[in-house]
Amino acid sequence: MAQYEACILGLRLAIDMNVQELLVIEDSDLLVLQVLGEWATKNTKIFSYLHYVQEQIKRFTKIEFKHVPRIQNEFADALATLSSMIQHLDKNFIDPIPIGIHKQPAYCAHVEEEIDGNPWFHDIMEYLEKGEYPEHTTHT
Repeated sequence: MAQYEACILGLRLAIDMNVQELLVIEDSDLLVLQVLGEWATKNTKIFSYLHYVQEQIKRFTKIEFKHVPRIQNEFADALATLSSMIQHLDKNFIDPIPIGIHKQPAYCAHVEEEIDGNPWFHDIMEYLEKGEYPEHTTHT
């Protein structure tokens, strides 16, 4: 249901923006195959979502659904989870999720050298090997 809710949110946004041609990238192969009519569903909870999506896609002059494996699309999975958690008094309304797009990638330009000469992951490796925290570790 979360996948369908995320798809519906995206379709509504595209319709509100008067988009005529749309490429829908989904990590749910099941959803794509159901929407395209290649697979049927007997799940009564999913049927209303499927019917709604199929009605909405008629509003586009061209729409294509493409499956991308979830492992390659973690951002979409996070959005689908978020959309299923949003509650609103008017059940027909879903609050938009603001997403900022940056023109440049963020990265760390400078990493300070460790004082003890060990790499940054040394303490983690020690913990994994010995099962004990380093002596200098605090609880805060």
